[in-house]
Amino acid sequence: MDNRIHVTSPLVILHGDEMAQVAFEQILKKFVTARLHIQLEEIDLSAENRLLTNGQAVIDAIGALQRLGVGVKNAGMTVNRHQLDELLRKHPDVDAGDLHPLATKSPNGAIRKGISGNITREDIQFRNLKISRPDWIGRDIEVDTMEFGGIKESFNQLSQATGVVKLMFVGNSGDPVELHRRDVRKGDPWLLATNDMEDVKAWAHRFFQRAIDEKRDVYLGLKDTVIPGYDGAMRSVIEDIYHSDYSQQIKDLGLGYYYELIDAQAARIISSPPQRALWGVPDNTTGRKLFKLINQLRKVGIPSRSAHVSISRMSAGGGDQYGSFNMAAQEDGILKVIVDGEEQHARRVRSGDPMLFMSNDHEAIKDWVAQVFRDASRKDKEVYFGLKREYMEYDEVFSNVITEVRRELAREHTPPPSFMIMRPSSQLKKMITDPPRNALYPSQNLDGDIFSDISAALGGSLATASSIIESKDGTMLFEAPHG
Repeated sequence: MDNRIHVTSPLVILHGDEMAQVAFEQILKKFVTARLHIQLEEIDLSAENRLLTNGQAVIDAIGALQRLGVGVKNAGMTVNRHQLDELLRKHPDVDAGDLHPLATKSPNGAIRKGISGNITREDIQFRNLKISRPDWIGRDIEVDTMEFGGIKESFNQLSQATGVVKLMFVGNSGDPVELHRRDVRKGDPWLLATNDMEDVKAWAHRFFQRAIDEKRDVYLGLKDTVIPGYDGAMRSVIEDIYHSDYSQQIKDLGLGYYYELIDAQAARIISSPPQRALWGVPDNTTGRKLFKLINQLRKVGIPSRSAHVSISRMSAGGGDQYGSFNMAAQEDGILKVIVDGEEQHARRVRSGDPMLFMSNDHEAIKDWVAQVFRDASRKDKEVYFGLKREYMEYDEVFSNVITEVRRELAREHTPPPSFMIMRPSSQLKKMITDPPRNALYPSQNLDGDIFSDISAALGGSLATASSIIESKDGTMLFEAPHG
């Protein structure tokens, strides 16, 4: 006799990679198929199958979720350049030149954008586990970041028109070449950032020499998998300098060199800090946040982790860095942004300079903020936003939307939760060193990855990502933990 509960509606199952997939199959067997009589629509989202299907597996996953309305996704792997080369050697019939971006890039952003979903990451609390707090008081760890370039020196504004924004490049030929285009509406924020690769090289030399002079282990963190044309371009140049000029000296001194994705590395260093290290974070937006956090940790340490932490990340709009166009310049020239036929900004770049263009959607921002307030009200959470409104029009739109949503809630006689707006660096310090009892921290994509990984690694949570993706039409995707 079948004692399982019969479920009418099918469930989408998105399979992943490596040991996470081994655990995922056991979880499905123990908690789903052993208890429920349910039809499963299963899709292989492993890195290898995404490559072999040229990204069609990702498109199929989005279609299945839109059609069936609910799914569970396992952790997958986003390949870096080395891992991609290994897969291409394994499958010589695959033409690297014909690969769709979905074949090699992270499927997460595409799926979340495809179902117009925003992300909430919740702690999975284990009260029967004792977590040993790391001793941070006086810890000899320094963060080294670039002073100039990047988003810190970006051009950003709210679109003055509804239409098409084009990124144009004028090189030696004198003819304008269109690199990228996307639709924007009046009021949507957009941003162009570049970095001078000569400055990156100079920073790398200073960084490695400082580590040698001060005899510190070397840590380097970037997000080269998701932003390959920007962070990936910087990583390639920095590591070339390391291997050609400094690796032997560092090895002879008995020091170590460690590269990781910045979110995973931040979680590792904060939760299990080395005795003495120099932590290189070339991206100055992320680097300044981590520099301030480390300085605060050395003064006050880490409190007991009795607080409940939730992270909310917007995913349905332009995606910020994660939905960006990014590449290294192929030659010296002029980079221009054209909005609805009008030139809004131009700057010179040199061959090899990383370039990044990103935007967001005002209506999607509003949907996200409304979801943040609904979730916080339902779960009695305080809300802490992190925005740089004084310096960036890009962030100011979020502040304006917060006011819009609060007024709409008031008209509906729904009291919004208590909330505070602070700089992103203060938001991170608050979450780690002075957490309230029950709080929700809304953040943009890259910050959200870093913040949630740190919080999870410190305890009170099983994994780096236990996410609920909720779309406006009710589609739900539950992402299994990984880490």
